[in-house]
Amino acid sequence: MARIKGAMMTRKRRNKTLRLAKSYWGSKSKHFKMAKQAVMKSGNYAFEGRKQKKRTFRTMWIARISAAVAPYEMNYSTFMHGLKKAGVTLNRKSLSEMAIQDKDAFAAVVAQAKAALN
Repeated sequence: MARIKGAMMTRKRRNKTLRLAKSYWGSKSKHFKMAKQAVMKSGNYAFEGRKQKKRTFRTMWIARISAAVAPYEMNYSTFMHGLKKAGVTLNRKSLSEMAIQDKDAFAAVVAQAKAALN
């Protein structure tokens, strides 16, 4: 039986890693050993970054809603409690967009939340 060597697949795997590390500084883009470590680390950063992005957007939406309900003599937590009691199931993203784009509709939602609290 013929002997099969793995040189082609090894080269492919190495080239894939080096391609991912192409724009890295210094030997991290040239040497496979260093490129492998850098690519693994950057993958971990990217994974964590995707989680942090969701957190920061949620924080931004909450801040926007809080600022939008302040003129109506409400704070964020009582507004959200009123929405829950009123049975309004709008998410924070759509509420914050509504507060910016359509102030009349947002005022109606605030009125609904206030009515549910009283």
